[in-house]
Amino acid sequence: MSCDTVVRQQLLALLRGGNAHLDFEQAVADFPLEHINTTPPNGSYTPWHLLEHIRIAQWDILEFIRNPDHVSPDWPMGYWPAQDEEADATRWQQTLDQFRADVQALQTIVADPATDLYTPLPHAPGYNILREILVVADHNAYHIGEFAILRQVMGTWRGEH
Repeated sequence: MSCDTVVRQQLLALLRGGNAHLDFEQAVADFPLEHINTTPPNGSYTPWHLLEHIRIAQWDILEFIRNPDHVSPDWPMGYWPAQDEEADATRWQQTLDQFRADVQALQTIVADPATDLYTPLPHAPGYNILREILVVADHNAYHIGEFAILRQVMGTWRGEH
């Protein structure tokens, strides 16, 4: 097996979650809709705010990879919904669905042997797809773990966790 194949397999595993990380589907499974807009004790954002932040950051990196004309949101506020913004069940589902679609698009990019993971992006010298995938996977793992802790603090897990 070539080194390139091994790297791609490892990147795909990181994007999918699991191994030493809680995966996205486990983290969001059976989340009670009545708590998507609940701010936990001593917190400053809701579970939906956090998932929307993960989605926005992932989308931004995906677009940065595939669209040289992409303009990223303003840092840091553009990566979070407004503090008073709330979601309904439809918006919650849209956040989940878009996260899934975007992570699948990233997996497709990585899995394509024609994708050059190592050469700097033409529109962003110093950045390459390998770096961007690692940033997404790291950011997702961090915040999915944070989401799990929010669930623990809020008592929204069913069963033992």
